[in-house]
Formats: sequence, structure tokens, C-alpha cells
Amino acid sequence: MALHLTWMFSFGLLGNLVSCLVCLAPLPTFYQIRKNKTSEGFQSIPYVIALFSAMLWLFYAIFSEDAILLITINTFAFFMETGYIAVYLYYATKKDKILTFKLLLLFNIFGLGLICSLALFLTQGQKRVQVLGWICMIFSLCVFAAPLFIVRKVIRTKSVEFMPFSLSFFLTLSAVMWFFYGYLKKDQFVAVPNILGFLFGIIQMVLYVIYRNPKKILVVEPILEELSHEHIVDIKKLGAAICSEINIAIPQLNDSGKNVFEDHQIAKEITKQTQETKKSTNKI
Repeated sequence: MALHLTWMFSFGLLGNLVSCLVCLAPLPTFYQIRKNKTSEGFQSIPYVIALFSAMLWLFYAIFSEDAILLITINTFAFFMETGYIAVYLYYATKKDKILTFKLLLLFNIFGLGLICSLALFLTQGQKRVQVLGWICMIFSLCVFAAPLFIVRKVIRTKSVEFMPFSLSFFLTLSAVMWFFYGYLKKDQFVAVPNILGFLFGIIQMVLYVIYRNPKKILVVEPILEELSHEHIVDIKKLGAAICSEINIAIPQLNDSGKNVFEDHQIAKEITKQTQETKKSTNKI
């Protein structure tokens, strides 16, 4: 029995440590937001959902027995997500602020308020724990299923740009720790969602290994226009050269001072050919 409790406490403690690292993962993002003094390009919904999840599990852990390790990690997550949202709102545009406040009202005030009211006034004792546990488990399953959109995007684009390996690894490790904690504690509401979290984590890491080195495709830009331009220039140069090489008959003066051509008919034909050549060159 003592060994069983030791293992349960050990997995719960490791789960706390790994989950803390996951909670600290967005720090570089918010450092960038503070550095750029704008949150444009980032969304607040992941942090609102994470805050809602932490508050929901806190409410469950308060009524559950021997759930001090659930209380510690979700309290830490509550303060971290609150800080993230506060920084986001400080640097957000007016449109993003309005959207974030709407999400907070929907999930963290009306949603959580409704769940707490129903649980407090309609249930009691172990029945209350069961109802809250089912709500937490269903919500956690939905959260763990959310990466399916990222998985679909990775397969479609054959790129892991939007799926960091470190985050997938720590989420998978966290799922393993919390599964064994729930299993040893005989808490199905903690154990079951983390089975799905573990499976999705493994899928993400396998996809990362497959698509981490995408094939580079060389894009050859068409140079037809440039070649056509050069070809036209060459034709013009050639036309000019032809024109310069054609000998035009020049009139000569005889002793009597009259203009005569040595060969009048040949001169007319050469002049005519010269004019036609110039016209064709100008058209080109």
C-alpha cells in the first residue's frame, strides 16, 4: 500500500513538473509580443481555453479526495494563463480586445458559472464529484482532439513549421505521467483523457520525424520575355546591318553637267529593295 502511494505521488509530482514546463512554453511568444509592442498575428483563444480548463479542474479537485497535486498544477496554470491574457490584452488591437473579452465572458464567466451553479445546487457528495469529473473529462478529450487540425495541416503541407517537436514531446510526456497518476489513484476522469493525449502526442512526433526534412523543389522562372526582347533587338541590329551594306546608286556628273546613271534600271531596283527592307525592319 505504501509503495502504491509512493508511485502515485511520484507520477503526480513528475506530472506537475512537466506540466509546469508546458505552461512556460508560451513565454518566448509573449516576449516577442512585448518586444514588438503588438499582439497582432497571435490569437488569444488557446490561453482562454487553457484558463477555463485550469479553473474547471480546480473546481473538481476541491471536491475530490486527495487531489492536492491536481490543485497545485492547476493553480500554477491559472496564474500563468491569467498573466498571458493580461499581456495579450495590453498590446492587442481594439478588435482583438473585444474578441478576447467575448471569449472570457463565454467560457470563464457564463460557462464556468453555469457549471458551478448546477453542480452546487443540483448535486451533492460523491454525485457532485462524478458530475464534475465527467464534465472535466469530456472537455479534456475535446482539448486533446484539437491538435487533429494541426496534424491535418502537417500532412497537407508536408511541413512541421506549425508543430514544434519540443511542445509535442512534453505534452506526450505529461499525458503519460498524468495517466499513471490517475490509474494508480483509480481516478478514471484523470486517466482516460490522457490515453487520448498520449496517442495524439505519438502521432505528432511520428509526423515530425517523417516531414522534418521537406523536399526542396527548385522553381524555374520563365525567361521567355527576356529572350524575346533580346531576339527582337538582334533582328533590329541585323536589319540595320543589312541596310548599311546595300549600295545605293549615286548620280555622277558628266562633262556636260547633266545627271546620268550608269545603269538607271538597276539603280531603281536597288532603291526599291532598300525602302522595302527599312519598312519591314520598322514593323519588327
